[in-house]
Amino acid sequence: MPTPKRKLSKSRRDMRSANKGLKPKTIAACQTCQAPVIPHQACKECGYYKGTKILRTKADRMYQRGKARQTKEQQMQSKASVAPVASDGAKE
Repeated sequence: MPTPKRKLSKSRRDMRSANKGLKPKTIAACQTCQAPVIPHQACKECGYYKGTKILRTKADRMYQRGKARQTKEQQMQSKASVAPVASDGAKE
């Protein structure tokens, strides 16, 4: 594979990439939560794309965990209240 005979100066290197014409990405607002979003991408804040829920966001996962913990605590409390009363060992 051929190698360059001389070092390419920074000026020449930068002039080559000066004509690539890179443009900044456009930013739109999400339809549901008005957060800034790149077009044709799902919103990372609410998880919606074109009005349809696509992603499970961190807030959704936290909400689900909270509900699961509440039901688990309720089950534990109901088991504790229904638990048999310990007798003192005397027969009647």
